[in-house]
Amino acid sequence: MTACFRLIVKVVASTIVALLALVAPGAIYAQDSDGNSDGSHPIKVSLITFYPGDEIFEVFGHTEILVTDSTGSYYVNYGVFDFNSPNFLGRYIKGETDYICAIMPPELDGGLKPGRKIVKQDLNLTPEQAQQVWDILVQNLMPDNRVYRYRHFSDNCSTRPRDVIETALGTELDYSDCDYLVGNTLRQVMSHYTRNYPWEQFGIDLALGAVCDTIIDARTQTFVPLFLMHALESVEVDDEPLVARTSIVQPGPDEGIVEPPTPWYLTPVAVAIALLVVTVVISIGDWRRRRVTRFYDTVLFFIAGIAGCVIFFVEFISTHEAVMPNYNVLWLHPLLLLPAVLPWIKRARPVLRWCHIVNIVLIASTVVVWVSGLQVPNAAFYPIIASLLLRSIVTLRSKKM
Repeated sequence: MTACFRLIVKVVASTIVALLALVAPGAIYAQDSDGNSDGSHPIKVSLITFYPGDEIFEVFGHTEILVTDSTGSYYVNYGVFDFNSPNFLGRYIKGETDYICAIMPPELDGGLKPGRKIVKQDLNLTPEQAQQVWDILVQNLMPDNRVYRYRHFSDNCSTRPRDVIETALGTELDYSDCDYLVGNTLRQVMSHYTRNYPWEQFGIDLALGAVCDTIIDARTQTFVPLFLMHALESVEVDDEPLVARTSIVQPGPDEGIVEPPTPWYLTPVAVAIALLVVTVVISIGDWRRRRVTRFYDTVLFFIAGIAGCVIFFVEFISTHEAVMPNYNVLWLHPLLLLPAVLPWIKRARPVLRWCHIVNIVLIASTVVVWVSGLQVPNAAFYPIIASLLLRSIVTLRSKKM
C-alpha cells in the first residue's frame, strides 16, 4: 500500500510540475530596477530565447525581451514565480497561479548554464516602435501591473513578449510561414518536449482534456519559445524582415541540455504492463475459484479512485486551460473508491455488482472515445484500463467476495 501511495504522489506531483514547466523560467528570483530610457538615445530591442534546460521546469525553454540603450541592458522576464508565496501549490492546482514581470539579468535566472543554447534576435523596429516596446515594458513592470494570471497556452513568458512586439507594431503578425513544427496539437507539442520525462507526460495526459487534441494554428504554437523564435524569422513587416540579425549568445545543442531518457523499465508503460501481468495472474486464480482477492481490488481501485478525485477536481473546480472536457473521467472517477471498500461489507454485494457493471459500461465508452479520436490516450492507459476491466469481470462472475 505504501508503494502504491508513493506512485500516486509521484504522478500527481509530476502533473503539477510538468504543467508548471510550460515555458517557465529557470529560477525563482525577482529584482526591481529603475532603468529607463529618456528617448535621447536609440533603443534596441531583442528577443532572447533559451533552449530547453536540464530541470523539469525548463524543458519548454524560455523567452525574454532585451532592451538596450546608453544606460544599460535590461532583460525583461515574464516568467518569474515564487514558490514561497502563500499557498502557492494549492493555488496552482486550482489554476490561480500568479506570475511576475521583472527585470532579471541572465546570470541570476539560471539561463547561463554551461551548454544551454541561447539565441538573440535583434528586431528591425523603428525608433518609435522600439520606444513603444520600452514604454509597454515599463508599464508592465510597475508594482500594480507586474503580477498577472499565468495560463499555460495563452498567457505565459513566450506569448507576453509576442504581444508586446505586436502592440508596438500595431498589427497581429502572421506566423503561418514558419516551418518549425514538432506537432499539430497541444498534446503532440508537449509530448515532443517531455519525451525524456514520461511520468510528467503521463500526468499531463491524465489532467488535460480533448482540447489538447484539436489542430492548433501557428499563432497558438507561439506559446513555445522555440516556435516563437523560428516564427519571427519568417515574419516580414512592410516588406522588411522583422528580425534584423540573429546571433548565438551561448552555443549548445538544438535539443537543449535535457535529462537523458528514462530507462524503459521505469516508464509508465512498463509499470502499467507489470500491473496488468499481476492482475492477470491474480484474476486467473480468482476465476478458477470463483472468488475475489479483496485486498488486491482494494489497492487497485483505491489508487484509481484517488486519481479520479484529482481529475474531477482539476476539471470541475480548477480554472486551468484545456482541462474540459476530459474524457478520462469516464474510466477514472471518485466512484471507483466504492469497489475498494464494498468488498469488505457483506451486505453490500448487490451494490458492488452494480458498481462493476457501471465500470464496464464506462470503460466501453472510454474505448469508443479513444477509437473515435476525440481524445488521445497515453500508451500507459491501455494496460491500466484493462486491469480495471478484468477485475470487474472477475467480480461479477464470483460467487463469494
